[in-house]
Amino acid sequence: MIKVLIVDDSRSQRVLLGRILSTDRNIQVVGSAEDAYDAREKIKQLKPDVLTLDVEMPRMDGITFLKNLMRLHPLPVVMISTLTATNSPAALEALNNGAIDFVLKRNLASPEDIKSYSREVLRAVKQAAQAKFPARSREDAMTTSGSANAAIDGLKLSNRLPGAAHRIIAIGASTGGPPALQRVLKNFYDPNGSVFIVQHLPEHFSETFAKRLNESSRMTVKLAEPGEVVKKGYVYVAPGGRHLLLRKKGAQFICMLSSVGPVNRHRPSVDVLFSSITQVAAEQCVAVLMTGMGNDGANGMLELHGAGAVTIAQDENSSVVWGMPRAAVELGGADMVLSEADIPRALVQLISDLGSDATRCTAV
Repeated sequence: MIKVLIVDDSRSQRVLLGRILSTDRNIQVVGSAEDAYDAREKIKQLKPDVLTLDVEMPRMDGITFLKNLMRLHPLPVVMISTLTATNSPAALEALNNGAIDFVLKRNLASPEDIKSYSREVLRAVKQAAQAKFPARSREDAMTTSGSANAAIDGLKLSNRLPGAAHRIIAIGASTGGPPALQRVLKNFYDPNGSVFIVQHLPEHFSETFAKRLNESSRMTVKLAEPGEVVKKGYVYVAPGGRHLLLRKKGAQFICMLSSVGPVNRHRPSVDVLFSSITQVAAEQCVAVLMTGMGNDGANGMLELHGAGAVTIAQDENSSVVWGMPRAAVELGGADMVLSEADIPRALVQLISDLGSDATRCTAV
């Protein structure tokens, strides 16, 4: 049974969320709170497994409360707010400070609107209940380790990745991904390679997400555009609501975007990106599958693995939710299973072994 505390200054929203959550027999709404101070006391009394939290509240806003909560009493939190629709930086700030997911409040004008919103709320709460805490945003998440070097030495992977080729780094993530990707890019740099990222996010968060990554990366991060020529030293982020594919035109790689239906319930889908790379650049690719719910990317990673790519799955201990990387490991598609901290080290070591002039980065 998942015990949920609803935190929202709107009585009508508290009632609505309570009704939605109570439709699932595996969820118990143990209480509600109208502001952060009320929530703080009820967390002590009711010991919920998951919080739903509004962003805009009186006396203390939801982001401030979230930061305090994660520092003193970490809990899985789902942000539910109208602010995230028009103020996407607030949503990403919440994710970077430990929130597991977010759901947009919306006008419920029809029975179908109510059903869709209910499904989203129930999915987010159930997903949050599976998250592990304390989250990997803690400073000890980036402690040094020799496991990346040992794994590479053991597999002699440098023999499989041509040093003269245009290297392709493909990364997929979902739950817990935004802050993890930010830390990975902060600690990895390859002026002779291109990085492609699929992170499960709604469309109106994509641009802000790419800008946030660009602030912490030495490579140039941008949203992928249809038909653009891929440049070395760039990171291309799949826009929300569209699949990202890699194609080849002559000697150049090209970004392609597709609006076909969701794959594994997601658009963009990691599987779509990975499968497209299998067709044009598998032997030049390192594929990484990071924290996330479900199995998106696992089959694509298996394809890449079989076609000669180097494949890395994030380990269970450093994943907020060990779903996607676990699926890849169970299929036999991962060459290495590494902590979040060791993933950028492995990437740096791989390109260093190939004689790259990339600067070795030190995790902080």
